[in-house]
Amino acid sequence: MVHLLGKLPSEECPKLLHWVVDGVCGREPPRMADYANTWTLVEWMELLDSLSSLFRLAVGKKTPDEEVLASLSDVGSGYGEAVLTVLRARREEIRQALVERTNNVSSSTLQDFDWQMKLALSSDKISSLQTPLLNLRLDVKENGALKPLSVEMNREELQTLISSLEAANKVQPSGGQVHALIHTLLGY
Repeated sequence: MVHLLGKLPSEECPKLLHWVVDGVCGREPPRMADYANTWTLVEWMELLDSLSSLFRLAVGKKTPDEEVLASLSDVGSGYGEAVLTVLRARREEIRQALVERTNNVSSSTLQDFDWQMKLALSSDKISSLQTPLLNLRLDVKENGALKPLSVEMNREELQTLISSLEAANKVQPSGGQVHALIHTLLGY
């Protein structure tokens, strides 16, 4: 629905685009009242949603400029260039807002961890088990309070945890405790 941008005079386009980015970054988004003579309410909502999604996806997926321009081919080159100009100017700000939004999904943070290896020799059902088990103790800070968590895992569960932590570390590489936990569990 970005083609609706073509209804706006091209000289007013950068102002609207910056305002949309403000909304993406958690500040005041553009108001329909300022553009009531240009779009209907339905068109306005579709345009706002399309532009917000375009900015979020272009930054989140690190979309090359050529692909962004190609997705804007039905608007006209002047509008496409305006979108690219705003995107280039505010890319880092949008990226930071996306990271903050992701981080705000949970208010819990890892404060400390400890681990211990055990070897389960048998159980009440199996006489010879010989299964290595990891006891992992996590100190998680949630809403200002420290909450201890203990988990016992077998080899497969541990491998799943490590894979998940590595994936999380690739998305948000600055997580110091997660990074330390991965390296401790992997032994390097």
